[in-house]
Amino acid sequence: MLKMIHGKAGEDHLPASSTEKMVRIKEAAWPAPFVPGLEYNSPAHGTWNIVHTGMLIPGAHQIYVCAANCNRGVVLTAAEMNAADRFSTIALCEEDITGGGMEELVIDGVTEILRKLKRKPSVILLFTVCLHHFMGCDLDYIYHTLRERFPTQRFVDCYMDPIMQKGGLTPDQKLRIGMYTCLEEREKNPKQINIIGNDLPLQPEAELLPMLRSAGYTIKDITTCQSFDEYLSMGESVCNLSMYPSAKIGAEKLSARLHMTHFYLPQTFSYEEIDRQLHQLAEHFFCVMPDTEMLRRKCEEECEKTRELLGNTPIVLDAAAVPRYLGLARFLLEHGFPVQRIYGDSFSAEEKADYQWLKENAPDLEVCATIHAAMRVFPRTQQEVLAIGQKAAYFHQTGHFVNMVEGGGLFGYAGIYRLLQEMQEAYREKKETKRLIIQKGLGCESCI
Repeated sequence: MLKMIHGKAGEDHLPASSTEKMVRIKEAAWPAPFVPGLEYNSPAHGTWNIVHTGMLIPGAHQIYVCAANCNRGVVLTAAEMNAADRFSTIALCEEDITGGGMEELVIDGVTEILRKLKRKPSVILLFTVCLHHFMGCDLDYIYHTLRERFPTQRFVDCYMDPIMQKGGLTPDQKLRIGMYTCLEEREKNPKQINIIGNDLPLQPEAELLPMLRSAGYTIKDITTCQSFDEYLSMGESVCNLSMYPSAKIGAEKLSARLHMTHFYLPQTFSYEEIDRQLHQLAEHFFCVMPDTEMLRRKCEEECEKTRELLGNTPIVLDAAAVPRYLGLARFLLEHGFPVQRIYGDSFSAEEKADYQWLKENAPDLEVCATIHAAMRVFPRTQQEVLAIGQKAAYFHQTGHFVNMVEGGGLFGYAGIYRLLQEMQEAYREKKETKRLIIQKGLGCESCI
């Protein structure tokens, strides 16, 4: 098949984004393998959304100012979490949009909600939406007025504006900035460190936790804070660690504002990068390095055990399971696992090296979209595969899958080892895919 390539002969070009729903990695454009357009939303809803993340602040109350179509998803999320008492809405109707007075609507609505609440919230997370951008709503005036009217109440300006996802900061990134703005500078505790921006707590075995604790450090993490006062105590820390990509900018801003050190330690499946991360912490905090050679051997032995168990079973995985899904595909392929397909709509700049490796070493690896409109009728093959992630499980209609979202709290060698064990478990025992994947926010009360 002939392919038109624009530009001069001999130039090094990346392939153009595809209008198809699936391409080979050798033909996948960087960083967007698929042309954007009408989008499909699969039933796999285990990933977290801004409601789940905002609820991590102890005692917080969320208020969403939006139309009924936007309200539906966030209302259901709060209900599924059994957290409706921490959630309110201000409904936008057509006359509110055409009649003006949007600022007063928001101010009066928030005022009424606060006066009716039986218990004063620790903080109000006020979410405005796309319509406020379209209408040029004066958000500064809204927040200034509310803070004057309720001087003892904390407010955080939050955004549910998916129109902004294609450029600038995403709503998720903005929230992970905003949810730490309540922290104030306090006298520093030289033996206290924060983990910033995770949705799920790190697994206890993750090497950095015993490393730091054995050196006398206390670790603060919003996912484990039991009270608002404990959350506020994070302002005493001397350093912030961030692992989740969306949280990086929030951790950077917090660190600059409160004069804290910051280390970005993303979840990775590269032994070399894990070693660099641990060395970085050991040098800065005067910690004892774990025996990484022993940990590496342990992972290699578990790889061999897993590979022997799975045999030639094809593996499929998705970007919702782990932030660095190209890195995971590379790790598995390097260790002899037959990775057949990956599901993801874009590539992260952090994974450029993994992208290049896959193009050179696994050129026929299939890259499949998840939100392409044609995915609505994409054949739901029942081929025997092992899936990592809910979307991969859904598109293959398999019960043999690792039920993981947002990285699952895994980190370092311990994270790789745990993932391999979960792959073994997924191979041995089928899950109820149809029931599990529709539950929103893995780890919330409504879920397993």
